[in-house]
Amino acid sequence: MAKKLEKEFDLVNSIIERRWERAIGLANAEALMSYWSVGAFVSARLKTAAWGSKTVEELSDYLKTRNPKRRGFGKRQIYNMVAFFDAYTSLDFQKISERLRLHEFVQLPTAQIENGTIVQLPIAQSGKGEIVQLPTAQLDHSDDYCADFPLFLSLTTFTNHIEILNHVSSIEERVFYVLYAARERLNQMELRRAFAAQTYDMIMSKEKKMSARLRAAYPKADFVLKDKAFLDFLNLPKKHTEHVLHRKLVEHMKDFILEMGKDFLYMGDEYFVHVGGEIRRLDLLFYHRGLRCLVDVELKAVGFQPEFVSKLDMYLEAIDREIRREGENPSVGIILCPDADRCRVEYTLCRTMSPVMVAEYRRLLVPEEVMKKSLEEYCEFMKCEEGKGK
Repeated sequence: MAKKLEKEFDLVNSIIERRWERAIGLANAEALMSYWSVGAFVSARLKTAAWGSKTVEELSDYLKTRNPKRRGFGKRQIYNMVAFFDAYTSLDFQKISERLRLHEFVQLPTAQIENGTIVQLPIAQSGKGEIVQLPTAQLDHSDDYCADFPLFLSLTTFTNHIEILNHVSSIEERVFYVLYAARERLNQMELRRAFAAQTYDMIMSKEKKMSARLRAAYPKADFVLKDKAFLDFLNLPKKHTEHVLHRKLVEHMKDFILEMGKDFLYMGDEYFVHVGGEIRRLDLLFYHRGLRCLVDVELKAVGFQPEFVSKLDMYLEAIDREIRREGENPSVGIILCPDADRCRVEYTLCRTMSPVMVAEYRRLLVPEEVMKKSLEEYCEFMKCEEGKGK
């Protein structure tokens, strides 16, 4: 095939993909408005006691008779639509944006913060994992029940919304997970893992172990880099070596990127750099799309030691001299270790001039029900101890 024809064929293909992506995004937004409108209608009647549970069931049966092929309007689904409407119908975006620092967190090309309000266009996800912008003018707002529909809800699917409503109680966290699911392009199972990994607490934490240079060079690093990683998918033994950790991470790289964030693009392991005539190997090298820089992740199977940082400083200098391309930002280094004493890390990072971060990994992700049971047992134990003291 001639190069000229190939370019023209690519152009035709891009037209088709772009229009298809727009159609998917519009369909998702219209579907969410439909669920919102149904939720608003039913919610109003339930609150006035005009309808009861039996009426909702009758509505579901009626909708099935009108269109047997229509799916997603069973009794439980209708109640989900009511919950969807009730959860977001009276949001105070000004307060939420101030608490979450949304002007810093929102990095979607489809969203921005204006006067404390989330403003965006509907989106679709392309095959390349990009978020595609859609014009709001094409959305049908003629239904009175969807007049107050918050457009930012169209950033993710209804399935994800129900997962968020079922797992998260505070409105701040719900808004966070809507934006996070869109930014990371999470499906239902990936979103559930984000809940279990306490992603909200990790990302919104202000106590991350970062150097002053990293915070200055990348003001949004707090919102894109995690200081904890749950590596339960590796099945690491309690005692393991760096070699075992390294090998297993390479074997499960897809899971590791999902844990760290989908903006990490894997470039290779044991990446060679030259330092003073010697060849040094970088454990894991990534490119971060959001920060637009190379990221060197150095793995340690022991607790944090100050000398780890000086070695990483040398690697980052080599990366910037040999590998970094024109237009890319200065490279970032992450030390991934099983534990890190906060005071020791603070003293070490205080003097470094490199954009460095220390992150901890956990071998096991403790299920929420196990943690709850352990807490209940501990509380019961403390009650018994207090009783003995009396």
